[in-house]
Amino acid sequence: MTFEYKNILAAVDGSNEAKRAFETSVGIAKRNNAILNLIYVVDTRSYTAMTKRVPSIDDRVFTHGRELLDNYKKEAQAAGLPEVNIIVAPGSPHKVISREYAKRVNADLIVCGAQGMNAVEHFLMGSVSEHIVRSSPCDVLVVRRSESEKAEDQQRADLK
Repeated sequence: MTFEYKNILAAVDGSNEAKRAFETSVGIAKRNNAILNLIYVVDTRSYTAMTKRVPSIDDRVFTHGRELLDNYKKEAQAAGLPEVNIIVAPGSPHKVISREYAKRVNADLIVCGAQGMNAVEHFLMGSVSEHIVRSSPCDVLVVRRSESEKAEDQQRADLK
């Protein structure tokens, strides 16, 4: 049985896990001659809890997302992918990724990191990747970093 993917949705948030997911999605897209859609979701739930307001599209958090995705897009194109789309969207990441944008881009594969940047949310509500796996309309690949990569990150953190 051969799995062919034509529309890949890769979720990134700036974490090391998401970087690895991005790199994996580029490889899969190249092998399948697929469209790569990169998505960064601004988790508006955390803003309303802290500031009682939803960030506007001009807020720094959206700018950061666009800059991150622009850099990833350039990297993917340099790797030989002809069609790379970027999406910066507000909302609850697991809902926006698996329920909204997977359908919008007609994704047949979602690629995400095992654990992103928000460890507190993971403790309280479970990880975004867990929610995506449960609610996705398509295949999901959850990418993990190797133990040596995790150890390198820990060494860098210890030096700070």
